[in-house]
Amino acid sequence: MLKVSELKKSFGTGGNRLDVLKGVEMEIQNGELVALMGPSGSGKSTLLNIIGGLMAADSGEIELNEHQYGRKGPAGVVDIRREHVGWIFQDFHLLNHLSAIDNVAMALEIGGVEAKIAQEKAIAALKKVGLGDRMTHKPEQMSGGQQQRVAIARAIAGDRPLLLADEPTGNLDIQSGKDVLQLFKDLCHDKEQPISILLVTHDPELASKADRMLLLNDGRTAASNIREAWGLDGGEEE
Repeated sequence: MLKVSELKKSFGTGGNRLDVLKGVEMEIQNGELVALMGPSGSGKSTLLNIIGGLMAADSGEIELNEHQYGRKGPAGVVDIRREHVGWIFQDFHLLNHLSAIDNVAMALEIGGVEAKIAQEKAIAALKKVGLGDRMTHKPEQMSGGQQQRVAIARAIAGDRPLLLADEPTGNLDIQSGKDVLQLFKDLCHDKEQPISILLVTHDPELASKADRMLLLNDGRTAASNIREAWGLDGGEEE
């Protein structure tokens, strides 16, 4: 569903040049939850930004279903951001004066969806994340875990096949973090409409519950496990 080939990205020039991504290769299948770990500054957010169409790579290619991009700037991949990739962040980015349903519906309307259809999609998405009884609540009336579920509903309401989750449990307590991860697994393994999720996390316990783990280190990705993620194996990654 997603294939990243020889993706490279550098910042700066001359002696200040920093090679962040040095030829990333990775694939994600439809309905798969993949955890991406790596040291701080290893380029995890840079990789997500390129996959999500927020930044252009220096070289390499991304194939998302039938769409090919990677070296195109943000202006050239508006359709990718609007129709194919949803984002979930550590901060929920909800509008405090709007209810859960309006937070979700407004994001759809900004993308060009008719108001009535946006409301219908928002209701369906909120029910899917277990907030059918919280639709009229504002963020201040919900727990952190519930607010993150609203953010997830907003990301899935547009029927995008890929979600990019950047430290989505960073502001949650342990139990809420586990609940969000279980929701991710349920969404990926949904028999009717499975989605794929690339999850960036610093939490090895959460990462171990994904379908697969990748470690981004020295500008490249490699299959990983908990011991490698903690640096306990002593060997170098490919």
